[in-house]
Amino acid sequence: MDSQLFSFDALYPIRQWLNGLDIRNTTMAHFICRTVPVQCPFERDICLFGRKIAHIPPLCKLNPLYEEVVGLRFRALCYLADECGEDVRCYC
Repeated sequence: MDSQLFSFDALYPIRQWLNGLDIRNTTMAHFICRTVPVQCPFERDICLFGRKIAHIPPLCKLNPLYEEVVGLRFRALCYLADECGEDVRCYC
């Protein structure tokens, strides 16, 4: 049988909602840019006596909505830069 007949994505409505958000408000765009981090906050190097002994990889990609959230942040940055003419370097 075809495996696509039985595939079910419980997060599909949320994915569609996030992908469909149209950024047309500077307050909302600034909020998104401040809230969604530039890089994964969990990734770190663990050092002991100045030597790296371990590395924690970025865990954000385990988030099933990672691509949608990063895309939303990108759209917010583009709105602020292209439509509003703002300098978005503070969010990079």
